Amino acid sequence: MYKTLALQTACQTVNACTSREQSEEQMLQSIERVERQIEASISRIGRDTMLVVAPEHFLSGPPLGETLVEWRDKAALEIDGRIYEALGAMVQRLQIYFSGNAYEQDPHFPDLYFQTSFIIGPNGNVLLRYRRLNALNIPTPHDVWAYYLEAYGYDSIFPVAKTNIGNLACIASDEILFPEVARCLAMRGAEIFLHSASEVGSPLLTPGRVAPLARAAENMAYVVSANTAGVSGGAFPASSADGGSKVVDYKGLVLAEAGFGESMSAHADIDLNALRAHRQRPGAANMLARQRFELYAESYTGHSFSPPNTLLAEPVDRTHFAKTQQAVIDKLKKEVF
Repeated sequence: MYKTLALQTACQTVNACTSREQSEEQMLQSIERVERQIEASISRIGRDTMLVVAPEHFLSGPPLGETLVEWRDKAALEIDGRIYEALGAMVQRLQIYFSGNAYEQDPHFPDLYFQTSFIIGPNGNVLLRYRRLNALNIPTPHDVWAYYLEAYGYDSIFPVAKTNIGNLACIASDEILFPEVARCLAMRGAEIFLHSASEVGSPLLTPGRVAPLARAAENMAYVVSANTAGVSGGAFPASSADGGSKVVDYKGLVLAEAGFGESMSAHADIDLNALRAHRQRPGAANMLARQRFELYAESYTGHSFSPPNTLLAEPVDRTHFAKTQQAVIDKLKKEVF
């Protein structure tokens, strides 16, 4: 048994930065601030805090009007660059497992970037990269599917890191609303979903607040969901994405939840032995053992709404995503709605 923390920290955007150097300097300052917050939190929560999850795009904020090329050049991290180096050094000093989310360059796709959730181990090395598959206005592996599979293979699509604190997997942002993502990770052994989010700040039961509970219960897995404590420096009111970070257990019960603002309140125990015993117990509550995946395979393979490979021939332009979505809606109107 050990403790986990969904760190609810504020995000300082880099939208106003005018150069790569300026944005990286700001990111390095954010890393220093996050390290101080984690160090102070561990001193209060306990040294057995082994797993910390940070919010979505916690170092940069989201793009707000920048072209794909502008955002890649200004905010997308280099895989072997100094930001990852600084994150690795921070994690090594803290001796924890750390998960976060960032925009990332890829040498195989020099004109694009991907939104990546990552896990760094206590030795400072990146253990896992999960590239977001469902997004609204940013490129995904599915948009360059043929080339992406050629470069990385299908095993890279739903990665799970098997560690001494459990089998860890990442879910990015509102992909928590897509049950297939969590299910595919659970099928590969995931026991703890690390969810970096920047969701709507609301006391209501929004979809973003309900989904972590559903994904935990239906997959019999912990969910550590870290939301931003506001996003400053952008065009939106700072507290639009704020609050509700939580730790959910494998029965879908909320163990801890933060209110609004920067907070370490969302921390709780992870009991791997209890989780594994629950998964091995026959009965109605064993949702994984009762799954009949073959029943659904034909329905999935027989339909294609949002198509793959749309960025293989199209110019890299942000308007592409709106046009593609409208085409999907028109198709749905004919076949489903």
